[in-house]
Amino acid sequence: MGNDAPGAREGQDGPRKGRGAAARGGAKGGPKPAQGGGRSGGGFRRGGAPARSRELDAKIEQRNRDRYANKPEIKLPKTHPGAEQEGERLQKVLARAGMGSRRACEELIEQARVEVNGEVVVEQGKRVDVHKDEIKVDGLTVATQSYLFFALNKPAGVVSSMEDPDGRQCLGDYVTNRETRLFHVGRLDTETEGIIMLTNHGELAHRLTHPKYGVKKTYLAAIQGPLPRDLGKRLKDGIQLEDGYARADHFRVVENTGKNYLVEVTLHEGRKHIVRRMLAEAGFPVERLVRTAFGPIPLGDQKSGWLRRLTNTEVGMLMNEVGL
Repeated sequence: MGNDAPGAREGQDGPRKGRGAAARGGAKGGPKPAQGGGRSGGGFRRGGAPARSRELDAKIEQRNRDRYANKPEIKLPKTHPGAEQEGERLQKVLARAGMGSRRACEELIEQARVEVNGEVVVEQGKRVDVHKDEIKVDGLTVATQSYLFFALNKPAGVVSSMEDPDGRQCLGDYVTNRETRLFHVGRLDTETEGIIMLTNHGELAHRLTHPKYGVKKTYLAAIQGPLPRDLGKRLKDGIQLEDGYARADHFRVVENTGKNYLVEVTLHEGRKHIVRRMLAEAGFPVERLVRTAFGPIPLGDQKSGWLRRLTNTEVGMLMNEVGL
């Protein structure tokens, strides 16, 4: 029929002449414009980028799905040698024991200030058993278990026991936390004031009071003078008491106002009323007595009736005093 056939002419000239919806591809059933306004048959997106076919998009999506669907589990490398061993990391144990933050405890290790069973530790990540290993910082033992250590400034009139069947005021009245059973380290006379230790560490308490270890206690005594010059020598040479000689390790006059004297006596014995009996036998009855230090732990400015928790350094000093 040639090019004059109606169908052929409509196919060639229709799109050129028509400006309606059918010419723009908007008629029902006709081709839709490319996404973004590009030409449907030109093969390019706006900006000149080649258009991807739906088949290619599907392949890329499937490839990504296959790549990540069964992603193998990543096993992180161990952060330190021996991580499979039992125990806790040393820096964590030190931090829990009150030596500072974990970072501060790591710095202690880096500075070679920490020992485990007598060997200096300089590498991070070492694991320890708090029930078996001996840990020291700067030569002082660290209390790593759940031990409690307190110092009480006992007022006069308080009985040196945790409970009193007669209802008198006692040491237990100053302990608010009764979840852990504490016991006192040694005793103070009812009318004697000053520092007394409370703890749940049985071995430490035993050694602090055993004569074998000779832990010294310091007292301030108020007496009436005048005092002879040789009083200190007499006390250090030994005073004969009904239960044997008692000797002071140190004596000095702290203050003197007229006939009123305040003297300091240090001794390692722990017999009952020992300071009062020694001074009374020497001819100077005690009017007031305060224990100002127990071993290396001073009373300081702690107020009467106040209970404070010992620092880890103080606990280490006490343990060092008795070989723990």
